[in-house]
Amino acid sequence: MKRPSILLIALLFFGTELKAANESIDELLDGFHSAAANSDFDDYFSRFSSNGYFLGTDAAERWSVEKFKHYARPAFSAGRGWRYLVLSRNLESVSGLDAVWFDEVLTNARLGKCRGTGVVVKENGNWKIAQYSLTLLIPNDIAVSVGAQSMQADALVAPSL
Repeated sequence: MKRPSILLIALLFFGTELKAANESIDELLDGFHSAAANSDFDDYFSRFSSNGYFLGTDAAERWSVEKFKHYARPAFSAGRGWRYLVLSRNLESVSGLDAVWFDEVLTNARLGKCRGTGVVVKENGNWKIAQYSLTLLIPNDIAVSVGAQSMQADALVAPSL
């Protein structure tokens, strides 16, 4: 009779721990988006891990936190942060790891629906964003047209061979 009780206690403990972790990660990501919308440079970048990366919508946008700070500072200083509203979010993890991956559907006034994906890790006991990747969500009905436009734009900036 003792084994089922111990198992039940263990399941309750891990369920409570997982719920608390998910709430902390939701707060981290919601605060990340809020800080960007409010052009709060320090708050925004405090949410990244020490070796974090941001992957933007352009193929050239693979920035370490330090490089991303350089890119973002002028916009944030001028009060021109960016606003993405979260429509949905999924968190996934493997038991026993201090890493969680996520995906979220966002909306932006200029870009429409986007998807943010990434990984958060425990760093000094706090959840931090190790990688955040932002992509545009393109409906299948217009994907070929958008792909053609993208290839045309890439051809304009491609180096001559």
